[in-house]
Amino acid sequence: MRSLERHRDVGAYALGVLDEADAFRFEDHLMECPQCAVQVTEFGPAARQLMLYRSSTPRLVHPLAEPGPRMLDRLLSQVAARNRAGRRRLLLALAASLVAAVSAPAVAMMARDDGGSAVSVAATDERSGVWAQVTTQDKAWGSAVEIEVKDGAGPRTCRLVVVGRDGSEETATSWSVPRHDARPHTVLGGSAMRPEDIARYEVRTAEGENLVTLKPR
Repeated sequence: MRSLERHRDVGAYALGVLDEADAFRFEDHLMECPQCAVQVTEFGPAARQLMLYRSSTPRLVHPLAEPGPRMLDRLLSQVAARNRAGRRRLLLALAASLVAAVSAPAVAMMARDDGGSAVSVAATDERSGVWAQVTTQDKAWGSAVEIEVKDGAGPRTCRLVVVGRDGSEETATSWSVPRHDARPHTVLGGSAMRPEDIARYEVRTAEGENLVTLKPR
């Protein structure tokens, strides 16, 4: 199955409707795709609500009947549409609060679709010329992370490392920089650390070279 089809299995996996073989293959995909891992976690409450509704609502059909494929497709489409709408609101808020950074970090607050707030920090490294902005949202399981990065020194593979106040490190996401492409690229990821436990973010190459450091205030 192609990578794009794996991404489309997020809703089905969260609802527990994948067969055993597809579920195993999707879990292998989750190990290499932070974006899908974040989405599965976000789908969790919606999936539990659906299961609770099904268990507490009187059946109006034969007790042996199962939901038809059209009903399942409609439920998955609704979950996916709500997730896309939430991400559109996040990106619009991010664009409205974008802070230009020359050499020093800059921090901005933006409204979140659930009424809370997310923190953005941006910085440019004079040595490497790499600019990055990291936006972090507080979640019950840790932090949802989004990075926008401009790096014209490709091709190379990079990763975003989250460094905790206790010195621990986590790789939130990774990406490949195309050759001679200085356009901004946005990548989604996640960390088990809560925002208040994060001391800094570092964009590093696959070989460990630090390209830019971002420190939240």
